[in-house]
Amino acid sequence: MKTAIEKLEMKIVELEKEYAIPHKIYELCEEAKVEERNNIIKTGDDFVLYARWISGKHYFEDRFKQK
Repeated sequence: MKTAIEKLEMKIVELEKEYAIPHKIYELCEEAKVEERNNIIKTGDDFVLYARWISGKHYFEDRFKQK
């Protein structure tokens, strides 16, 4: 499965056949792929963290030690 950034990069490669694409665009795509990967990992970590709590109230009370 391709990420949105990878799909965008593929479209840019296709456009390069008709237009001059600055090399900087590819550097920006690589930076965006790293950021996207980190966001996906963070989302997965957050899901695992939140999924183990019985309720939002339980999570809040445990996280902030307020009861």
